[in-house]
Amino acid sequence: IDAELFTQTKALIKSHLIQLDGKKLEKFDINTEAKALEAKAKIEAQDFSIANVERKKANRYPAPPFTTSTLQQEAARKLRFSAKKTMQVAQKLYEDGYITYMRTDAVNLSQEAISACRDAILKYFGEAYLPKSAKEYKTKSKNAQEAHEAIRPSDVMNTPKKMEAKLDTDGYKLYELIWKRTVACQMNPAVLDKVVIDAVSADTKIMLRANGQVIEFDGFLKLYQESKDDSDEDDENRILPNVTVGEAVDKGEITPEQHFTTPPPRFTEASLVKKLEELGIGRPSTYASIIAVLQERKYVRVEKLRFIPEDRGRIVTVFLENFFKKYVEYDFTAQLEEYLDNVSAGEMEWKKLLGGFWVKFIKNIDAVKPLQISEVIDKIDEVLSFHLFPPREDGSDPRVCPECGKGRLS
Repeated sequence: IDAELFTQTKALIKSHLIQLDGKKLEKFDINTEAKALEAKAKIEAQDFSIANVERKKANRYPAPPFTTSTLQQEAARKLRFSAKKTMQVAQKLYEDGYITYMRTDAVNLSQEAISACRDAILKYFGEAYLPKSAKEYKTKSKNAQEAHEAIRPSDVMNTPKKMEAKLDTDGYKLYELIWKRTVACQMNPAVLDKVVIDAVSADTKIMLRANGQVIEFDGFLKLYQESKDDSDEDDENRILPNVTVGEAVDKGEITPEQHFTTPPPRFTEASLVKKLEELGIGRPSTYASIIAVLQERKYVRVEKLRFIPEDRGRIVTVFLENFFKKYVEYDFTAQLEEYLDNVSAGEMEWKKLLGGFWVKFIKNIDAVKPLQISEVIDKIDEVLSFHLFPPREDGSDPRVCPECGKGRLS
């Protein structure tokens, strides 16, 4: 049960019920609508005041500068750009000399860039925001080639304001995002008070709790805050107002909500790019084209920024997973990337690598070639039956032909 509380200055504290009738609530104590409405009525009948405020100091550090994948993710979240559009706009900024190369998996910055960032921080934000020593970032991703530095403005002193007249709308938006992220990564951390605020009813039998944080020093947050995917939303990052013990609070809306365990959300462009990178599929330069091909070939459709698989995509997937299993496993691509890196490092003979791949691959093709189309269809039919012929509510066979009542749908 969530309750809105308001301080005397009308600042909102989003709380949830943790104690009712003097008893601490366990997970399934309120398990019916009747109980929930009863609890709501009890909260509405009482006045509340702040009973306890707990604080713990914590630092929050800026995110590293952009790589291709993080730029695509942030542009998707903040600017609603597709990965393809982000790369087109970035390409133009790069060609015009405003940013460094935009196909990179490294997070390191050159010494000149770091000192330019430090100058900019001092000039625009003042000494409090400048760390004593510069920050170095190291790449964690397993197949990173690090041939280029991170994506950054080629001249940090070209602030977004100075560039506004030179760039079109999209170019300006993306440049501003890159500039802010680059400068922020060299700023001081934000200092936060992790806060737990407990409000108690006049009869002390009901307790409402809010978790969140109060910003003591904004640090890099003054300039830039990284956006989150939906799964990362949590109460911990909620900003709470400053309150004192004993202060009276007013009640706002009280909402009893029923919670269900939900399946993980469908991919957005941002979360898909993040997943590809985690699994080591593709390289920075290929994310945008992978995602574009999925849409152009109508394997997926996009609804409200989410990818919904189409039947055509499902059929292709089932075919490949059943007849070319090894070649569509997640780690196959990542493993191949590693071998190719070994070739470029001179540790592996390229002909040997190609030979090893081809001999097995041609065997696989030769094994699938003689299959009758009916055998392939039977396999697809078996795997996709639940999706194509979902069970009917009346319990009748979903595969019986609706026309003649005898034939079987396939």
